[in-house]
Amino acid sequence: MIKIGIVDDHAIVRSGLRQFFSEQVDLRVVGEAASGREAIDLVRNEEMDVLLMDLSMPGQSGLDVLAMIRAKAPDLAILILSGYPEEHYAMNLIRQGASGYLNKECDPSEIVNAIRTVSLGRRYITPAVAELLAQQINRKGDAPAHEQLSEREFQVFLKLAKGETAGDIADALSLSVKTVSTYRTRLMEKLNLTTNSDLTYYALKNKLID
Repeated sequence: MIKIGIVDDHAIVRSGLRQFFSEQVDLRVVGEAASGREAIDLVRNEEMDVLLMDLSMPGQSGLDVLAMIRAKAPDLAILILSGYPEEHYAMNLIRQGASGYLNKECDPSEIVNAIRTVSLGRRYITPAVAELLAQQINRKGDAPAHEQLSEREFQVFLKLAKGETAGDIADALSLSVKTVSTYRTRLMEKLNLTTNSDLTYYALKNKLID
């Protein structure tokens, strides 16, 4: 029996997934969460094999939560189910430790196949993500600038682009304000940008934030 946790801020999505999983003889939902904080508590309090998690949640983003859960439960399979197309986040999330990335437009049966795959300790790579991997291998420097950022730089970048202050980011990521400023300087250089407004425009243009 594969034990699953579901993290999504929409109750109807969680209910639909729970219902679909109940029809599979080898799957059992052991808990649900509607926010990043609840997701961390769920992992702490429930024994599970796979965490199925959305990216967009109130409070902490799925990106932040992924890093925190990875630190607490390094062996837990984490499958991202997101409304964002693969090209926007998949590579960064897989580098950060996600076991797989699915777009919410996929067929429900693919989610079940992915859960079964990652529960065995393997990665689940969709054809779309496989194509992104192939492109990344073949590219010699013409990749989008944000793909050159480290995982932590990417986290800080998204928060700055959404208008969060260095103090807010320091609190959310358990860093000092000085360290956040260092990350900001580094990512600004890599993206060849100068102001936070430039960051926001870049993120919107590349569909990394709504």
